Amino acid sequence: MSSLEEEITRIEDEIRNTSYNKATQLHVGRLRAKVAALRLEREKRAKGSGGGLGYAVRKSGHATVGLVGYPSVGKSTLLTAMTGAASESAAYDFTTLTIIPGMMHWGGAAIQVLDMPGLVPGAAKGRGRGREVLSVVRSADLILFMIDAEHTDFKALLAELENAGIRINTRPPKIVITPGERGGVVVTSTVRLTHLAGGLAVEIAREFGMHNGSIVLREDATPEQLIDVLAGNRVYVRALLAVNKADLLEPAGRERLRLHLKSFGGLFLSARTGQGVPELVDAIGKALAFIRVYLKPPGREADLIEPIILRKGDRVEDLLRRLPTELGVHFRSAQVSGPSARFAGQTVGRDHRLSDTDVVTIVVHHGGVRAA
Repeated sequence: MSSLEEEITRIEDEIRNTSYNKATQLHVGRLRAKVAALRLEREKRAKGSGGGLGYAVRKSGHATVGLVGYPSVGKSTLLTAMTGAASESAAYDFTTLTIIPGMMHWGGAAIQVLDMPGLVPGAAKGRGRGREVLSVVRSADLILFMIDAEHTDFKALLAELENAGIRINTRPPKIVITPGERGGVVVTSTVRLTHLAGGLAVEIAREFGMHNGSIVLREDATPEQLIDVLAGNRVYVRALLAVNKADLLEPAGRERLRLHLKSFGGLFLSARTGQGVPELVDAIGKALAFIRVYLKPPGREADLIEPIILRKGDRVEDLLRRLPTELGVHFRSAQVSGPSARFAGQTVGRDHRLSDTDVVTIVVHHGGVRAA
């Protein structure tokens, strides 16, 4: 074990052995920040030595779903059931040794599904090609966790992603950090703080080498949330959970597993028989929150047959990225009718947030009005 790993392990042991209370809050917060900073250093060293390279995956479709689970829980079989893609599988561990993509369709959207090698304990540290797999997970639009009756330790999977800087079903904290050159670290808040009071925010910032600047807290953030913002490499991804081989579960065992997963929820299915697979496909489509945007040529009816598929929260700028490049270069404004517009034909700019079933005409500088 390297000295860096030994230091991380030593501090993690100290955190586990320290009772968390008001008297130890500052000390424990500082230790957690130190561990996070050391993990960042570990990742930098791994990338510098070539150990941080990921699989070469060409993203396609309107969104990407990554299958995450232990070896032999049926990810390859599920990929075939959802997409028809051929992914070699067998009844032993580590069959999938590369990333196998497949494409499924939902509501007019094409969704790329990636079957990846199973995660094993220690994946975030590089065991079992864990870093390569996690690099692909970080780029996914949705994570589909898979477990079965023999592999039910879902919390261990979450912990591996957590250690790799992947945050599940949550949003980025409302924290703004501005480095400075003098004056120390100044902390201000718009709400009453119950987790980061008493100088803890300043101590955590110093562990990341920040000695001057400002921290503005717009929510009652926890030390972990502040650490995430200071680390700067966190990704926030929506996730679903599928319980495979449900056809092999007795009713009592199924109920025990359902209660075990109560805090997260889970869809029970059988990739082998197809039971529950259509419901899973529908849940994935809804979780990805697609919206349909229709294009309208000037003086003509809108094309309501072939929508542009975007994601909830996307703006006109995101629409332009899906259209010919010259439209983005010569863009002047957009005319929008639909749920996102205050009135039909409202003129908006690149930052206008679009809604499902909006109708859009693109206005360009060099040719008057045209639809992309």
